[in-house]
Amino acid sequence: MDEFECTPTLNTGLRGVEVASTRISQVDAKAGKLIYRGYLVAELAKNASFEEVVFLLLYERLPKAKELEDFSGRLKVKRALSPSLVAFLKSVQPTVNPMDVLQAGVALLVQGDPGAGDNTMASTLVSAEHLVAGIASLIAAWDRIRKGLEPVVPDDSLGHAENFLYMLTGRKPEPETTRFFDTALVLHAEHSFNASTFTARQVASTRAHIYAAVSAAIGSLSGELHGGANVRVMEMLKAIKAVENIDAYVNDALDAGKKIMGLGHAVYQVDDPRAAILAPMSKRMGEMVNQTLWYDISTRLEQTAKQRFKEKKGSDIFVNVDFYSASLFYAMGIPMDLFTPVFALARVPGWAAHVIEEKFATSAPAPALYRPGAAYVGDYCGPDECSFVDLDQR
Repeated sequence: MDEFECTPTLNTGLRGVEVASTRISQVDAKAGKLIYRGYLVAELAKNASFEEVVFLLLYERLPKAKELEDFSGRLKVKRALSPSLVAFLKSVQPTVNPMDVLQAGVALLVQGDPGAGDNTMASTLVSAEHLVAGIASLIAAWDRIRKGLEPVVPDDSLGHAENFLYMLTGRKPEPETTRFFDTALVLHAEHSFNASTFTARQVASTRAHIYAAVSAAIGSLSGELHGGANVRVMEMLKAIKAVENIDAYVNDALDAGKKIMGLGHAVYQVDDPRAAILAPMSKRMGEMVNQTLWYDISTRLEQTAKQRFKEKKGSDIFVNVDFYSASLFYAMGIPMDLFTPVFALARVPGWAAHVIEEKFATSAPAPALYRPGAAYVGDYCGPDECSFVDLDQR
């Protein structure tokens, strides 16, 4: 085979490439700001409930009091899982990864939504509400079923965050726990064109319905470099075990060229603004359950890793949302392998908003089917096409 030259296109993961315009959110990488439809996420986390933020993302404005009451009521009506979906969950082996169950289950939620195939904005908004409500019930039901327990019937007197924790454990959570969990959902609800959101939009660009788009997004989120990062943070904290082990852990990791999970981000050039809100909640939650070890390790690890990284690499590294959400969820008693499904529970309204924008945006130019190009470098026969050789002559 003759040698030939080919210059492969640098695979940058589309970083820095703007593929569409959006009115949903902005990530200000340099200033460390995250904005949902014009509102700083820090302000929303402080003042708004998750239901208000879901309404904002779906309907492009914050709701009035009566609108919020009606919207919350519609979500409550849509919480119940169909008997056939519960039967499906009971047929799944309990060792199956919860993200795989969630991806399959979300696709099956469509059976309770007769208007899903209408492909109109009105029906897609109804489907989005079905997804926000149904995914929470699906996650909680699967966790109980795999433990040999019956799913807990949703309580219509409870808000979205409180009801999820109730369905998960069978006990109504403390008010402070509910508030922390609600805030965490707000912080995870949207984050512009991340991997899973881009996946949802790409599927929506084919005019597939929203259940297909969200199911695909969940598949993207399941990867350890995206939603799965929060699990790896908790695994890291448990591997460190004690504050006095941090120096050796950081030195060994950096010398081996390994990542310190929860540090570094594809976009932010400063600390993730969500981490600053999650950190004190992690501390307080740890105090509430008499287990502050994981928060203590996290804070010391952040300081040590940032300092050693600067000394070794000559540049700064910044904390991301996963760094403190891991210890917060763990202190709440949420199983580690549900961390990423909980991320999905929070992100559904963001995905839905992007699907709606992709399918129904009225701005010019109108959204188009995603069809990127690729530089072909796999010509194994040199500059010419390969000649086919019969099987018995190869």
